[in-house]
Amino acid sequence: MTKAEVLAKLQDVFDSTFVETVIVTEELSANDVEEWDSLSHITLIVSVEKSFGIRFGLGEVESTRNVGELADLIVKKVGAA
Repeated sequence: MTKAEVLAKLQDVFDSTFVETVIVTEELSANDVEEWDSLSHITLIVSVEKSFGIRFGLGEVESTRNVGELADLIVKKVGAA
């Protein structure tokens, strides 16, 4: 799965997680989305895991600073699966 494919699929996850319309870009971070608080972050990560059929280890997601880094992590995990 390419990073572009991951970002496209992440758009669907964001659409189902947030009421506000969010355009997924590599630079997007929690600071850019008013609704993106700690509770919605957990919901988002669980949705990402289900959508991509992966599991994140402790600290993996915490190390990402934006959606681009999250997409890189997903590409790596999907490739390893």
